Amino acid sequence: MNKPEKIPTSVEALKARIGEEVGVSDWHLIDQARIDGFAEVTDDHQFIHVDPVRAKAETPFGGTIAHGFLTLSMLATMGYEALPLIENRAMGINYGLDKVRFLQPVRAGSRLRARYKLRDVTERSAKEVMFRYEVTVEIEGSDKPALYAESIALAVLT
Repeated sequence: MNKPEKIPTSVEALKARIGEEVGVSDWHLIDQARIDGFAEVTDDHQFIHVDPVRAKAETPFGGTIAHGFLTLSMLATMGYEALPLIENRAMGINYGLDKVRFLQPVRAGSRLRARYKLRDVTERSAKEVMFRYEVTVEIEGSDKPALYAESIALAVLT
């Protein structure tokens, strides 16, 4: 199913939405193949991530769990899906994070999605606007989120 095309939103319209949820991503499967791929790229092969038999026997998780940084890295794709398209934006830059908390392990086979709440909009210049978001990454079927972060994005305008 194709999603409707995003309609660009003005900076002024977004300023009026400070304090509101501005986007929710699609669900993403965090399966063992994705976890193993992340372990390969990061050289983090701790058994709680890559050895399902040992993780089941030796941890309280009942099997393998995703790396916290894998969950955090999913914000890149989830942000593209969820965040508003900024009118006259030439490019967006990931400016960083002010706070990250891993609140619950993500078991292999879980599905995640992100909710973005706009905290602040700051016009740094005529061509640069900084957006601050509260991001909560939900685990499907769980009341407790996997992750909370305060994310900062810089939009460079034409």
